[in-house]
Amino acid sequence: MPAHGSSVAAARHRVRARLREWEADEGLRDDAEMIVSELFTNAVRHTGSEHIACALWFDGERLRLEVTDQGRAPTAPRPRAAGVDEEGGRGLLLVGALSQVWGVRPSDDGLGRVVWAELVAGGTAA
Repeated sequence: MPAHGSSVAAARHRVRARLREWEADEGLRDDAEMIVSELFTNAVRHTGSEHIACALWFDGERLRLEVTDQGRAPTAPRPRAAGVDEEGGRGLLLVGALSQVWGVRPSDDGLGRVVWAELVAGGTAA
């Protein structure tokens, strides 16, 4: 998808639709939609990418979400302590709270990076 703010909503809706097709429970769909929104937003805002990709794998119990950017940000994504008056800066804290585990790895082509998160159906974050 193009690295534009409007693509965040499109990615969120595609994830929800796919998880509905896969008959994932409502809670998992809600959490996945929030995580994809945060990861996609970060990629749009902070990487200078032209395109961003999103991939999902679901085995009926465990869901893995991946957002791939072109890796043009100067640093790897990491949670930070946002000030009380700041509008942003809490996205990766939210990702950590909603997922079992998350991380960052180089993209398969070596030209970007993948930020991923795993969730468990009916479960709560560790």
